[in-house]
Amino acid sequence: MAEALIVFASLTGNTEEMADIVAERLEEHDINVEIVDCMQADAHDFLDYDICIIGSYTYGVDGVLPDEMIDFHEELGELDLTGKVFGVFGSGDDFYDYFCAAVDFFENQFVATGATKGGESVKVNLNAEDEDIENLNALADAIASHFES
Repeated sequence: MAEALIVFASLTGNTEEMADIVAERLEEHDINVEIVDCMQADAHDFLDYDICIIGSYTYGVDGVLPDEMIDFHEELGELDLTGKVFGVFGSGDDFYDYFCAAVDFFENQFVATGATKGGESVKVNLNAEDEDIENLNALADAIASHFES
C-alpha cells in the first residue's frame, strides 16, 4: 500500500482544508496519508513516503513563500526524490500580480529533486469552491493512478 505525506502551511485555514480534501480522496484509493503542518515537518521526511505533497499559501503582493516554508523549500532542493510521486496545491488571492506563486516554486523544486509529477497542480483563489474541490480530487486521483494496477 502506498504511503503519502502532505505537508502544508496555512494562515487562514484554507490550505489546511485543501490538505484534508486531498487526503480524503487519496484514502478512497487505499493510500495511507499523513498530514503535517510545515512547522512540525522536515523535507527529509519525504524520503520515507511514496507520495510527497505540499500545500502552501502565497504571501504578500510580491508572491513570496510564507516565512515558515522558506527553510523547507531550501531543504527540499537538497533531496533526491527519484522514484517518488509529487503533487502541489495552494491558495492565493487573484487580486495580486503573483497568484499562487508558492505552487510554482514548490513544483519547480520537486522537479529538481527528480520526483515525478503526479497530476496538475491546483491553485485556489482564497478558499476552495466546487470547481476547486473537483480539481483537488483530480490531483489526488491522478497521483493514485500511479499506484493502482
